[in-house]
Amino acid sequence: MHRIAVLALHGVIAFDLSIPCEVFGCVRLPNADDQYDVRVCGEAAEVRTRGFGIRAPGTLSDLVGADTVIVPGVENVAIPVPDAVVTVLRRAYANGARVASICSGSFILAAAGLLDGRRATTHWLAAELLAKRYPAVSVDPDVLFVDEGRIVTSAGASAGLDMCFHLLRRDHGHAVAAYAARLAVAPLGREGGQAQFIRHEAPGSAASLASLLEWMRENAHRPLSVDRLARKAATSPRTFARRFREQTGTTPLQWLIAARVRRAQELLETTHLSIEEIATAVGFDGAAALRDCFRRTVSVSPKTYRRSLGMPEAPAATANASRAKDGQRQSVMTNRLIGVL
Repeated sequence: MHRIAVLALHGVIAFDLSIPCEVFGCVRLPNADDQYDVRVCGEAAEVRTRGFGIRAPGTLSDLVGADTVIVPGVENVAIPVPDAVVTVLRRAYANGARVASICSGSFILAAAGLLDGRRATTHWLAAELLAKRYPAVSVDPDVLFVDEGRIVTSAGASAGLDMCFHLLRRDHGHAVAAYAARLAVAPLGREGGQAQFIRHEAPGSAASLASLLEWMRENAHRPLSVDRLARKAATSPRTFARRFREQTGTTPLQWLIAARVRRAQELLETTHLSIEEIATAVGFDGAAALRDCFRRTVSVSPKTYRRSLGMPEAPAATANASRAKDGQRQSVMTNRLIGVL
């Protein structure tokens, strides 16, 4: 059982508090030992929020034995963090807990000294104040969340949702995170490095790319050039590329690569397809291209990723066939180069 303690301070932002409770509290895993036990732990018997009071079932002492501690944002970051809270956060981290924050919860972690010498983020409106108040923290205001291993910080509100999906993916793989996103009726498509403040067009406006992004996600395995996407968006390639970056924070190519890698993760977790077969299924031009993009995105190879999940290797015959195809493709590429030279 993985114990998650969600800290509730006076003035906690109720929306932030609910995010980890819903994400980790609703997901169900095949192995009973892997289930999450989520407990809200208050600094007092009743915690005051802006609109109502919360009777938290847990206390500060429950943080010390938790596997993961999540600190939601608070309304007023000028209020000093109680010594008792600083003490239990330090003890929890010293005991091996993973500690994460949502929105202005990063101020609580910084007050406990857990962010010193680390890169961290918070809501873009509060980033400058966090950097000024805690100069030992390297504040990045332009990302959704920052994963520093056992310390993870996220920006405001919906970025906390992205971070929780990310933690689920770390714990149990892409398929589980994708299922949790479906339960929350939320997209599983935003990586931590994506910009948190992006100029979005008004919903339903002619310039919005929402419907196109959904189409791209469903057709990511197909060859999708900028020219083709621009035609579908009824605009010029140059205008399309500009609007795409404004609304997603990245380029069409990088967005497609990320979508294909995420689909590859899901197939690695849920099927026995070979790496070559998965590469073809998700839209890469062979296993070599998949391996390169997968390693740059996930930081490990597809084979290592599959092994880490306890998935068996693809049958030898299938694996040999994949290697043969890779060899044939390499020979063709070499002959083309020789011809050019």
